[in-house]
Amino acid sequence: MNRNDELFERAQRVIPGGVNSPVRAFRAVGGTPRFIAEGQGAYLIDADGNRYLDLVQSWGALLFGHAREEIMRAAGEAATRGTSFGAPTELEVELAERITDAMPSVDMVRLVSSGTEAAMSAIRLARGSTGRPGVIKFDGCYHGHSDPMLAKGAGSGVATFGIPGSPGVTEGAARDTLTAPYNDLGVVAALLDAHRDTVACVIVEPIAANMGVVPPELGFLEGLRDLCDRHGALLIFDEVITGFRVAYGGAQFLYGVTPDLTVLGKVMGGGYPCAAFGGRGDVMSRLAPIGPVYQAGTLAGNPVAVAAGIATLDLARERDPYPELDARADRLTAGLAKAFEETATRCTINRVESMFSLFFTPGPVRNYEEAAAADHERYARFFHHMLERGVYLPPSGYELWTLSAAHTDEEIDTTIEAAASFPG
Repeated sequence: MNRNDELFERAQRVIPGGVNSPVRAFRAVGGTPRFIAEGQGAYLIDADGNRYLDLVQSWGALLFGHAREEIMRAAGEAATRGTSFGAPTELEVELAERITDAMPSVDMVRLVSSGTEAAMSAIRLARGSTGRPGVIKFDGCYHGHSDPMLAKGAGSGVATFGIPGSPGVTEGAARDTLTAPYNDLGVVAALLDAHRDTVACVIVEPIAANMGVVPPELGFLEGLRDLCDRHGALLIFDEVITGFRVAYGGAQFLYGVTPDLTVLGKVMGGGYPCAAFGGRGDVMSRLAPIGPVYQAGTLAGNPVAVAAGIATLDLARERDPYPELDARADRLTAGLAKAFEETATRCTINRVESMFSLFFTPGPVRNYEEAAAADHERYARFFHHMLERGVYLPPSGYELWTLSAAHTDEEIDTTIEAAASFPG
């Protein structure tokens, strides 16, 4: 028995499913998950010493690859001064200032520990600010695992496992959550009309990335902004994945649409558990301790995570990796498309900047229904084909691929070459 098998066997005795986040279990693709011992730039090394080219990059969190020296040094130096205080620090102020400077829509920001916590808190704040209970979300978009967001069509792992919501989520918790197909303004307008003056917010991934990458169609985000303005609802952009990933100012900069509240995570923490939500000053001023909407967290603004986040955002601002990331992602997806065309394998590749997904379907993929109709069994075969050739992909056809600044042309060529030998 190899080390990965041994660890998975041990893990299943003490951890449900042997993993601490469901998609890691390889249930969607089959086989034994790889237990990672180390990450180096664009590569992972598993418990058996196997080296893989990593196209997951901690689900988009690692803009500069694994163990980037400047980020590790900043976190290590912060740790020598203490790992948690339960009191404010100067570093928290510095990270908040960087976020508000990068995103003009964010006047004030509250740091938290996870994207789930940030989205949950932003929704509570929207409800508290408007005095309304309703939330509109989109099928296939994932906003964490808080009860109201696990309604039908929750995206990510819920999509991977085909779970319609989740046991344990009561009717009361889900009652105020309304869902619409992504990229369908007509349904959103109808919901707002049918539930007039009761919808607090519309929450959306400005670039969907939890049913695979699905870009917003022309006018979709602008239409949501207009509908929210007309109905007095707040527009929340969940930029946990896109924030600082597709541009320094996030998807809202890329598309020129201004939300009322923004949810952040992943890149902003430099690979550490750090997230945030922020937005208009009048709305954020409703938060405790200066307002009545309560939210708190002992590890919020953790000094080690915040130091890593500051180092990451400074690198992103100073090095501007986005043009090169975009060019390499374009070269990779074009190479994959050509390879599949030559083998007559029907596929659709969706890409926005350094985020992309491959669907085994002639396409297009514009929403969750079309993503679900893709051939996910073929994706599972493709996943293992690539894994055997040393390329680590997301272990689900509903998840995104990402590049980091550590990926070079050599890694792009390796990926295309491995994919080209897939028999279909």
